[in-house]
Amino acid sequence: MIELKNISTVYDDSFVALHEINLEIKDGELVSIVGPAGAGKSTLLRLLTRELRPTEGDVVIDDVNLASLSSDDIPLLRRKIGTIFQDFKLLSGKNAFENVAFALEVVGASTARIQEDVPKALEIVGLGDKAVNFPHQLSGGEKQRLAIARALIHRPRIILADEPTGNLDLINSHDVIQLLQKINELGTTVVLVTHNREIVDALSRRVVTMEKGKIVRDQTENGKYII
Repeated sequence: MIELKNISTVYDDSFVALHEINLEIKDGELVSIVGPAGAGKSTLLRLLTRELRPTEGDVVIDDVNLASLSSDDIPLLRRKIGTIFQDFKLLSGKNAFENVAFALEVVGASTARIQEDVPKALEIVGLGDKAVNFPHQLSGGEKQRLAIARALIHRPRIILADEPTGNLDLINSHDVIQLLQKINELGTTVVLVTHNREIVDALSRRVVTMEKGKIVRDQTENGKYII
């Protein structure tokens, strides 16, 4: 369970990014968060990874208030959460296998675990035959699927996808969204931030609409992108 309770976030320049946000996301949900630029969507995601702390209110994941986490606890939280970005954030000097393996190496995973888990993650995203390819040898859709494999490698309970189709054409966008749906069907909670109206409408799942730092609409079933 993800809970945001009376959240307000004010940046140093006095810009109010979020104002009195209350939101609950249940385990296993797929939720789209939509709204214009500057609505506060990315700020909300940064709160969930403890990259940012709210000015007021509480962020709670699995009954743990993130404000209570020590610096040692934050990496453990982030292993529960896989994050996918619009610009992929791949390591250009590493091939597909090495990009995914790196996420395990930084937490001290054994060579045996890396050799077992990385091929499985690549197979899940349809890149089993691209393990030795470098990012520049992959299409945009393949790069995003590789980023998803990296996000999955810790077997997270939550996936945060921040505009994952922003740099993709329509066909690759639908492929990525189908993959996120598949991951969700396996029990992972997915929070999708997107401007893509067609994808949101095709999903017909819960849609939370934000404007000027506030939630203005929460459609729990058969949601549509309405601004």
